[in-house]
Amino acid sequence: MYERRTRDVVVRVEPEFLLEQSSPADDRFIWAYTVEIENLTGEDMQVVERFWQITDRNGQVQEVRGEGVVGEKPNLKPGEVFRYTSGAPLSAPSGVMLGTYQMKTPDGHCFDVDIPAFSLDSPFDARSIN
Repeated sequence: MYERRTRDVVVRVEPEFLLEQSSPADDRFIWAYTVEIENLTGEDMQVVERFWQITDRNGQVQEVRGEGVVGEKPNLKPGEVFRYTSGAPLSAPSGVMLGTYQMKTPDGHCFDVDIPAFSLDSPFDARSIN
């Protein structure tokens, strides 16, 4: 599991390669990733926006920006955790994802929290030790 803490908001990510949905012969590699966003601050906050940067082994970069996460703009009270699962397709057998969530407090203050960079590794990626 990958973890990053920004301003007392902890983001954890666990990626999983989905062999049954992937087709290496067609250069289609699919991952699921489960995210936990934990509010360790002393105030309520809402996830209002997400930004993802997905880079595959070949250097192809995709950027995804949008409101909330998985169709929601979850509110987190102090001590609460919001958990969701989403997915990412690549045309290469490995890559890296990272990003940010924009959080908003009840008084309208917005700030970004980092999503930790995490590896997307499939069993179809040849590795060598240097």
